[in-house]
Amino acid sequence: MKRFSLLSSLAVLFLLALPAWGQSLWQDGASLYADQRPRRVGDIVTVVVNERTNTKDEAKTDVTKDSNHQVDDGTGILDFIRGFGTSSTSDMEADASTERTHRLQTQITCLVTEVLPTGNLVIEGVRDIRTNTETLKLHLRGVIRPQDVTPDNTIGSDNVANAELFVEGKGTLSRVQRPGLLTQLLQAIF
Repeated sequence: MKRFSLLSSLAVLFLLALPAWGQSLWQDGASLYADQRPRRVGDIVTVVVNERTNTKDEAKTDVTKDSNHQVDDGTGILDFIRGFGTSSTSDMEADASTERTHRLQTQITCLVTEVLPTGNLVIEGVRDIRTNTETLKLHLRGVIRPQDVTPDNTIGSDNVANAELFVEGKGTLSRVQRPGLLTQLLQAIF
């Protein structure tokens, strides 16, 4: 029994002398309570785009123009000119109406490209979406306040100041909707 306890004591001492390779669950710099909002150039923020525009333009024009011109008979060396007169009346009436509705809902992840002296952040992001033969390119640039970013690192597009939002489509659908070269030429002339 003494021999067993001596061997077990030696085994325990031997195991304690070996180096331990365990990894810690603690990570330096990570905190459950730290604010993860973007602050520096290169930080990432997701913009939830929910834009809707409704525009309606109406115009009405009424124009009337009368003109009379009279030339008398020529005298002296111009006696071969006979007197003549012209008169014209022009009436124009026009009504025009345009109504447009646009809606864009998506999310775009942007990088902080600049930190302004006020602490506000300039963000910019580009997203390309490709479906079949159509490519839709979305480009967003603007200025945000770090305090407007939610804890899940998102911000609504209505909180982006000086927002520049471009949506450009390329592909079959865009080519069909664009007028032909001859039509464009005639529209430029007339």
